[in-house]
Amino acid sequence: MAATPAPPQAPPKPTWDPRRPVQPPWLRPTIRIRLTLLYGGMFLIAGILLLSIIYLLAAQAINTGNEPSFKIVDGQAIKVTSDDCPAINNASPISLTAFNEAISECIDHQRQVALDNLLSRSLLALLGLAVIAFAFGYAMAGRVLSPLGRITRTARAVAGSDLSRRIELDGPDDELKELADTFDDMLERLQRAFTAQQRFVGNASHELRTPLAINRTLLEVHLSDPDAPVELQQLGKTLLATNERSEQLVEGLLLLARSDNQIVERKPVDLAEVAGQAIDQVHAEAEAKGVRIHGEQKPAVVQGNGVLLERIALNLVQNAVRYNIPEGGWVEVTTDVQGGQAVLLVSNTGPVVPAYEIDNLFEPFRRLRTERTGSDKGVGLGLSIARSVARAHGGHISARPREGGGLEMRVTLPV
Repeated sequence: MAATPAPPQAPPKPTWDPRRPVQPPWLRPTIRIRLTLLYGGMFLIAGILLLSIIYLLAAQAINTGNEPSFKIVDGQAIKVTSDDCPAINNASPISLTAFNEAISECIDHQRQVALDNLLSRSLLALLGLAVIAFAFGYAMAGRVLSPLGRITRTARAVAGSDLSRRIELDGPDDELKELADTFDDMLERLQRAFTAQQRFVGNASHELRTPLAINRTLLEVHLSDPDAPVELQQLGKTLLATNERSEQLVEGLLLLARSDNQIVERKPVDLAEVAGQAIDQVHAEAEAKGVRIHGEQKPAVVQGNGVLLERIALNLVQNAVRYNIPEGGWVEVTTDVQGGQAVLLVSNTGPVVPAYEIDNLFEPFRRLRTERTGSDKGVGLGLSIARSVARAHGGHISARPREGGGLEMRVTLPV
């Protein structure tokens, strides 16, 4: 039996991009070559200027040294006078030997004065060139490294969840442009991934709303029938509670997907008003559980989305009421401005929370070990939504266990 021939293999992919011209390494304007030419040219220009200054100073010193320091008044009696050489500046005639010695001392003194002047002026010229070189080097370095500042600013904007930002660096095809283009490609892929994830969660949540609404309507209609058997009514109430829990889960997923985006339209929002509205909504539930809510809400105005900020306060206050002690429990809600930031603080009594469990509380569908998925206290998205909304507003949320039980939730937002 003949062997089956192997399927033809695909041709290998080309290792070069025909759309981009290939340049030799020594012709590519890399950062190394540009810096080499820049600083090499700076040193060359500085050296030429320094040599020119030294040449001019030396020429001036030579001219000064060549000026006659004496003049002969009487050639026969060798009577001379001089302003620069006091040794021969006398009115009486002197001998030829003394005259020659005085002339030698005068020339040495004049040469030393010229060298001292040359040295002092050269030092001043060197100091001036050093200042000019440092200033010019600082300006040129800032110009060469300006693309790095642009990349850094874009990275900071992206860190604030603004994935739509791009560097779009223009200029020579060097290492910095290659880095910027690679960074832009990475941002493009990240934005597509996040957009696809949020679109999926949003579409799934919207698609689940319709059947859940239909189920709720049918259950309410059957429960409104007074002739329905008791067993059927009990089953309907159980299914209605389950359906309500599913609706809460869908709403939480939809809000979580929406709150991950950067807040574009911001308006002044007072955290004191937001906290007051959250307290009003939870007041009935707190009275039913015997939990007392107190605290002072001072004005703390921030720029953000009022609906999402109200969701933070509502989730925190609801958790503080629901996860409390059976009797004598309390919840303290305060707002204030501290250190240039608006602070929302929610403290409550409750069970002892281990410190190593704090980080797990902010994960979706994560609760304390004593709580299970079947708990009627929530769907496990409250703190995840609060953290996502706080990050979208450029803020931060943290939790700290209280001594004796309970938690202290702290939300800080930029004013």
